[in-house]
Amino acid sequence: MEDFNQRLELPWWALKIGLGVGPIITGTDKFFNKLTDWTMYLSPLATKVVPVSAATFMHVVGVVEIIAGVVVLSRYTKIGAYVVSLWLLGIVANLLTTGMFYDLAMRDVEIAIAAFTLAQLTSVREQVPVSGSAGAVAKTGFAVNR
Repeated sequence: MEDFNQRLELPWWALKIGLGVGPIITGTDKFFNKLTDWTMYLSPLATKVVPVSAATFMHVVGVVEIIAGVVVLSRYTKIGAYVVSLWLLGIVANLLTTGMFYDLAMRDVEIAIAAFTLAQLTSVREQVPVSGSAGAVAKTGFAVNR
């Protein structure tokens, strides 16, 4: 971790905190609907397929989001970031089938890309050897700052 390019530390932490705390906040709000009424974003197609009420489904979604956020903030950042990325793409699919909310779908694609980027940066960060060497640059593509 010492050899992870120091210029990448701040963006890595910004992504980790943002993509960890964001799902926890929105997941928690699925129970309180203070930010918005989350059920309005559920596709009519999804409401036909899901065997529970929209509110109950959103509670389940909230629990998944909270867990994903906690995993991103834990030592399993890479796994959590991939989960958040895929989860957001699922939300995009749901939003596209509503026939509206295309702006939110686009935003969620962008956030999914950010989560994927966090996973990739974490992978590099985890692979960099603790004791620096010229081989670390060749292996990771990141120059080592001392």
